[in-house]
Amino acid sequence: MNQEILDRASHIRLVVLDVDGVLTDGSICMGAEGELMKAFNVRDGLGIVMLKKAGIDVAIITGRESKILEARARELGITDVYQGQRFKLPAFEALLKEKGVEPHEVAYMGDDVPDLPILKRVGLSACPKDADTWVKDVALWTAPHAGGHGAVRDLAELVLDAEGLWVRLVTETFIQGK
Repeated sequence: MNQEILDRASHIRLVVLDVDGVLTDGSICMGAEGELMKAFNVRDGLGIVMLKKAGIDVAIITGRESKILEARARELGITDVYQGQRFKLPAFEALLKEKGVEPHEVAYMGDDVPDLPILKRVGLSACPKDADTWVKDVALWTAPHAGGHGAVRDLAELVLDAEGLWVRLVTETFIQGK
């Protein structure tokens, strides 16, 4: 692993995620009444839970609006959810101000060109394995897994490993049952 990536990951206080193509595989299943389904990866969810357990906040900024996303965010304890953000940078700036964090303390994972402005601002820019080429050219780190297939979990493990927390949290939570 690149030392610069580990150094940046060790200073993360907030992880911000896009949804379609990051938390999902980017497929949108729609019927006559609108959005019917989104598929989320359970391992990504556990990664988010572990970040929060370590005191690292998680937020979402997405261009679409979805009741399904609201339910998943609620289930994972994510309270900062910015939906309908076609241009994401203003929501990101508001989030920084609200949380009192600096851009270098933020990891952002996005997969497509609307994510570029935020990816260029954060301390740790990340993308799924199947991200758009423009995004891959800007992102400092590319996850080994595709969006909706474990990319967020990869990011969570990277951040927690860099801070020496992943193994301890797994051991305490699942082996010792604390």
